[in-house]
Parts: sequence; structure tokens; C-alpha cells
Amino acid sequence: MNRIVFWSLLLACVAVEAAGLVIDRRDVHYAGIIAASGVIAVNLILARRGDETEG
Repeated sequence: MNRIVFWSLLLACVAVEAAGLVIDRRDVHYAGIIAASGVIAVNLILARRGDETEG
């Protein structure tokens, strides 16, 4: 995953979190947090897989 895709997805997740806070819906806020965690996890998995294939 390149940096532009990573930061775009993370920004979208933060926007969902903020929207959840603005409209006072905690379930939307928590969904944004879970999605952001997923984006970070997938990025770390892909980075580790890339390191393993290079070596």
C-alpha cells in the first residue's frame, strides 16, 4: 500500500469518527475507530510481507 492510499484511507476514517462525534452517534464514531485500526493493521501486514519477500 503506497503512502497516498494509506493516508487517504486513514483520513476518511478520521472524517467518519469526527462525523460520528458531530451528530452525536457513538456507533458511527466507533466504526471509524475500528476502520482506522484495520487500515493500520493491513498496512503493517503488507509492510512485513514486503520485508520478508525482499530478504
